[in-house]
Amino acid sequence: MTDFMTGTRQRAPAARERRGAVGDAGPAPLDGQEAAALLERTRALVDPALRAALDSLPGAMRRIALYHFGWEQADGTPAAGNAGKAIRPALVLAAAGALGGSRARTAAVRAAAAVELVHNFSLLHDDVMDRDTSRRHRPTAWTVFGEADAILAGDALQALALRLLAEDPHPAAGPAAVRLADCVVELCEGQHTDTAMERRAPDEVTLDEVLAMAEAKTGALLGCACALGALYAGADEEDVAALDGFGRQAGLAFQLIDDVIGIWGDPRRTGKPAGADLVVRKKSLPVAAALASGTPAAAELAALYGTPYAAGSAGDGGEITRTALAVERAGGRDWAQTEAADRMARAMQELARAVPAPEAAGGLLALAEFVTRRST
Repeated sequence: MTDFMTGTRQRAPAARERRGAVGDAGPAPLDGQEAAALLERTRALVDPALRAALDSLPGAMRRIALYHFGWEQADGTPAAGNAGKAIRPALVLAAAGALGGSRARTAAVRAAAAVELVHNFSLLHDDVMDRDTSRRHRPTAWTVFGEADAILAGDALQALALRLLAEDPHPAAGPAAVRLADCVVELCEGQHTDTAMERRAPDEVTLDEVLAMAEAKTGALLGCACALGALYAGADEEDVAALDGFGRQAGLAFQLIDDVIGIWGDPRRTGKPAGADLVVRKKSLPVAAALASGTPAAAELAALYGTPYAAGSAGDGGEITRTALAVERAGGRDWAQTEAADRMARAMQELARAVPAPEAAGGLLALAEFVTRRST
């Protein structure tokens, strides 16, 4: 590895022996309970740093941010809301623990909070651009406070993330800040591509373009989260790159499943209206695969996507149902689920390069299983 203080190349003594999972040492069973426990421990470690960061904001920005995280109502009264699953900060801590043990995991808490702030910056902006009206089972910030204020609050969260790393005395903080800043640029490019594609006709968008966009929008931050954890563990460049690759591939699998849920998900579980992606004619991965299938259902889907959504058409939700069926008949749902499994297999190959011992990789494996085995 590289000594961040001197810049010299060296191997950490007994580095593999120090490696452990996010939670207690030893193998981690790959089930939902293990992942849930990891996420709960992550929230306990990271939420105090997040709250301290948000409390440092000026009044107006603080109020919007606390509402977005679910910790306050719109009027500023306390709320015990949903601040999200904490998948990305959990990946930071899991990677640090896998490569450096409990000491590295503890040192990476500030970096984990920074990643979660960047994630929420992107959510605030995405909600405005995508015109999403609900998130985490409550109205989105822009529908409550207005577009401009929601965008500004997102900008403030991004600034807080970089300040957390700038103030961190850990030797990995500088490289981590550079990597996170590069990730934000990639996120913005991915969002630009996504927005531009929505203005193009269905037959003008290729599946490869949508996959590349999804990697930039989703895979990049999950890869960055894993890479930051590796940096805080003092890993060498090869292991950092492998962890980044693991996160990117797992991120694509996550996005594939998320897109399936965006079409066929239960609003009671997702917190979003049924078929919300279809209503706005979003060229999600299942839709892109369906459009590229060359089937009669693909032609029907292209015709539906070529015209704006007609609310109430063919009865309440009838057009959404018809569009979802066209995606499914054209193979979009099956392709997305198969592709998600393939991306997870690639993620496992990347992980094995850096953490060959399954017992050390347990936390990362449990989280990867959790995000790709969600149901609709």
